[in-house]
Amino acid sequence: MFWTVTQALLSGFATTFQIFILTLLFSLPLGLVIALASMSKFKPLRYLMQTIVWIVRGTPLMLQLIIIFYGPGLWFDHNIWSGGTAGRITATVVAFTINYACYFSVIFRGGIEGVPVGQREAGEVLGMTKSQIFFQITLLQMVKRVVPPMSNEIITLVKDTSLARIISAYELTFTGYSFVKAAGITWPLFYTGVFYLIFVGILTLLFNYIERRLDYFR
Repeated sequence: MFWTVTQALLSGFATTFQIFILTLLFSLPLGLVIALASMSKFKPLRYLMQTIVWIVRGTPLMLQLIIIFYGPGLWFDHNIWSGGTAGRITATVVAFTINYACYFSVIFRGGIEGVPVGQREAGEVLGMTKSQIFFQITLLQMVKRVVPPMSNEIITLVKDTSLARIISAYELTFTGYSFVKAAGITWPLFYTGVFYLIFVGILTLLFNYIERRLDYFR
């Protein structure tokens, strides 16, 4: 029984890890784009981005996931997501990407604004272009500033992947809970928690290492 549960949880963890990686892959660059847009001198764009971020951050991720998965089928009488596991994972990644991109954008914006203006002005004096100033001065210092808050959000993402069970995506928590319904046993739920703890522990060690390596600006 233990080996059966382990195999099932490993399969569920594979889905959880897939959601986690794909969300990061898409939300990090999107978050940077949103951050830059929300700082734009073009007011309509700035206000639009700030409003979107406010809405996304002010509503539950579970609600966003339900709307994104079920909404198109109810509004247009056509479900853009396939009924299988792939479609449910895709919908989850889309919802998570939008949500976390907005949270990351706030962190990125704080990191960019935290870089002293004098350093950017010094780059201009040296004849650097705006893109050179951003990538060689602003971005490097921003990365160091955003790692601690980003690590918290990324660890939260690991636990938020369990929300995918709302739309019946076969992730880790869904798999663990299935044994409660099918066999009436609860220990697989505690075993599920071990998977999360190990994953979060590895990420914590990784972020601690990254913070030490980025200790070039004091």
